[in-house]
Amino acid sequence: MEAVASIRNVPIAPRKARLLADLIRGEYVDDALDQLSLVHKAASPVIMKLINSAVANMLDDSSDVDGTMLYIKMIFVDEGITRKWIRPRSRGIANRIFRRRCHIKIVVDEWSEEE
Repeated sequence: MEAVASIRNVPIAPRKARLLADLIRGEYVDDALDQLSLVHKAASPVIMKLINSAVANMLDDSSDVDGTMLYIKMIFVDEGITRKWIRPRSRGIANRIFRRRCHIKIVVDEWSEEE
């Protein structure tokens, strides 16, 4: 049985959030939280909250789940909306500025021997 947690429009570029997603994909939840607590990236606290939310969803749905045997089955980081604006420069030139956002989705499952 798996549990899902997601967050939309996080004000972090998807390229930067994917670095942490690749770091913790397939890891046990405790190991992933330990790694994220030591990484100094902007997406780290957001992904930690999302993992805790997925674990709470799993424990809320079924009470016979062992919390130490949970692992991150899948994690997706998709591109969200992009805020675009123009900054004026000298001689009538304009630079475009893109403020990117992302959607993050985590699937947590219980580890079993037959998998």
